[in-house]
Amino acid sequence: MASRSSTNPPAPRSQANRLEAAATADTTAAPGVLLVAPGRPWMTLRRREMLAGYVFISPWIVGYLALQLGPVLASLLLSLTAYNIVEPPQFVGTRNYVTAFTNDDLFWPSLRRSLYYVALDVPVGILLSLLLALLLNQRLRGTNLFRTLFFLPSVTPTVAAIFFWVWIMQPDWGLLNWTLSLVGVRGPAWLGSIEWAIPSLVTIDLWTAVGGTRMVIFLAGLQGIPRELYEAAAIDGAGAWRRFRHVTLPMLTPTIFFVTVLTVIFALRVFTSAYIATGGGPAYATWFYTFHLFKQAFQFFSMGYASALGWILMVVLLAFTFVQFRLQSRWVHYEGERQS
Repeated sequence: MASRSSTNPPAPRSQANRLEAAATADTTAAPGVLLVAPGRPWMTLRRREMLAGYVFISPWIVGYLALQLGPVLASLLLSLTAYNIVEPPQFVGTRNYVTAFTNDDLFWPSLRRSLYYVALDVPVGILLSLLLALLLNQRLRGTNLFRTLFFLPSVTPTVAAIFFWVWIMQPDWGLLNWTLSLVGVRGPAWLGSIEWAIPSLVTIDLWTAVGGTRMVIFLAGLQGIPRELYEAAAIDGAGAWRRFRHVTLPMLTPTIFFVTVLTVIFALRVFTSAYIATGGGPAYATWFYTFHLFKQAFQFFSMGYASALGWILMVVLLAFTFVQFRLQSRWVHYEGERQS
């Protein structure tokens, strides 16, 4: 009698077993095939992963909508109203913007002072941060100690640092004028002088920011430049200055561009030092744009007008950033890319 074959066909499986087998099957053999969850034909593996991702980032989404995007949109609506907290908002259209440009005696002067602060702070700050990064990139003995010392001012509490400099710049018994008197120089009133108030605030910002984040970013950019380029330039006979001009600067232009954009934004938003050190004085010498916005909002409670000032500042920041991005193709070199 013929023997039965030892390879009997498998028994038919139920629908649930087939779904489970499909969910656990290897997808490498059939690229693009979506796995199906057992008992849920509509729930593919990709959808499950996407849903899990949204669940994990949901706290950030809720926080962004409630604490950032929501207030931004609310300020846009308030900028079209007359709102002083006590009375409900009244729609006035673009009257707040017209008032800012035509009927606010402090609007244009405060904007000019902010631009003057930017003109002093940005180039000097970027240059000093770059010089510090170049010095700390020399791999000399004690470099880690100097990195720490230069970075310490940036982690000093801002208010404490400002009070420290107010004491140094005190015109009668301050350390700075006392030092100048030793060499026969009579120092100015610094923060109490109309001419020297903004340069004094720039000095405070440079002390706290030069050795901070900007220096670290420049240092990271310098360490990302391939050493082979310097070796090739040295073989061709290039000295230190030529290597800096033709190797370091071109390769560092993306970092310089990034730091410039951030520095301009932060400089236009200057507020804390003027609020603590000078209170906007003397004679409105440090009445910056953000200081004017703050006064309108939290002293005069003109929330609608302050919101309009905030949106004007945002447009100014966007304009500066747009111009910088448009001009970057003329001087920023990206390795491996050809600029059009």
